[in-house]
Amino acid sequence: MKILYLECNMGAAGDMLMSALYELLPDKAAFVSAMNSLGLPGVELTPLPARTCGIAGTRMEVTVDGAEEESHDVPMAAGEGHIHVHSHGHDHHEHDHGHCHEHHHAHEHDHPHHHHASPGHIAALIDGLPLPGEVKAHARAVYDSIAAAEARAHGCPVEQVHFHEVGALDAVADVVGVCYAMYLLAPDKIVASPVHVGSGFVRCAHGVVPVPAPATAYLLEGVPSYGGDVKGELCTPTGAALVAHFAQAFGPMPVMAAGAVGYGVGKKEFDRANCVRAFWGEGTEDAPGGTGEIAELVCNVDDMTPEALSYACARLLEEGALDVYAVPGVMKKGRPGHVLTVLCDPAAEEQMARAVLRETATNGLRARRWGKYFLTPGRETADTPFGPISIKTARGWGIFHRKPEYDDVAAAARRAGVPFARVWEAALTKNKQEESSHE
Repeated sequence: MKILYLECNMGAAGDMLMSALYELLPDKAAFVSAMNSLGLPGVELTPLPARTCGIAGTRMEVTVDGAEEESHDVPMAAGEGHIHVHSHGHDHHEHDHGHCHEHHHAHEHDHPHHHHASPGHIAALIDGLPLPGEVKAHARAVYDSIAAAEARAHGCPVEQVHFHEVGALDAVADVVGVCYAMYLLAPDKIVASPVHVGSGFVRCAHGVVPVPAPATAYLLEGVPSYGGDVKGELCTPTGAALVAHFAQAFGPMPVMAAGAVGYGVGKKEFDRANCVRAFWGEGTEDAPGGTGEIAELVCNVDDMTPEALSYACARLLEEGALDVYAVPGVMKKGRPGHVLTVLCDPAAEEQMARAVLRETATNGLRARRWGKYFLTPGRETADTPFGPISIKTARGWGIFHRKPEYDDVAAAARRAGVPFARVWEAALTKNKQEESSHE
């Protein structure tokens, strides 16, 4: 079992998490190239060697139109203690349109030109990126959680949240970069340490607020966290949202044979190493099987073309459905049609129902819940003579299934000019050999 352990002893920020994961990637240049080819206007990523307390790591520099955005700590007057101040450039500005605006944070990038965007604008930007649907779904979910926390903190509807900092282009790159790196690494399990949030106060556009800032505190609900003697804000909303979204468990490092360690170095200097560490290795226990609940949405469709139905199925998967399938059937008046079934997480049932009604011609659907048994999914990479091939795995209760990723096999077969089956068998054989070597 591939385990990723995130050590957040100095908090968490989007750029630090991305830098730590970057150090674990087998093809770092390909990651940077892909990120710089996304089409985010003016955004460029450059991995820079960095040190903190003599420890070498990486700081991922994100520039917009050639300039890296800076945040500035402003010393407080005598008697005001350790209040941590951030310069925004528009603290004096009064917004007369009634929309709430979120807190600005020093770990993240701050724009003097202030990109303002609603959650809908950010979602549309992410949806348009040339990345796998799984990556975009994770990025959207992270931003949804940030928007919900900011709305809750300011007591306004989510629709009235306008992102300044976390919605800026460089912060979008941070979130998407972490989600894409997670996709490439494909850990079977992600564990994080309790999150150090820092201490003291921080000044934002709305005044002086305690650390963690209100939105960060909401994002960390259910996540073990603690303060300490470090003065200042260590965990940002972006970092909190990413850790809360991806971590499946919290606590000390599990028993694992670490094969690599990534250091994501922060820009600030403290009296201790300012970094996020990411440990990558093999777990010593077999993945457990699981039980749970799943939502099933069903509708009959008899007035859509095959092409339109195929498109709808693809869109539902992009929206986060766990599975979508259509079974041919005979409908009213002998019309040929399909019974469309969508499986999703129960928490996403209403969202998915709306998507079915939007993407198909049906005027209604049936919903029910089922108990389920499942194997723990994972992803491995087989290094074959035809190039690296991703292997989808499923483990639990002493059972192990493996299957090469179709797109990887097809692309490799085309490049090499060999039959599909030859690449498929090579990937399976190599994966089995690697599995045996770990036993």
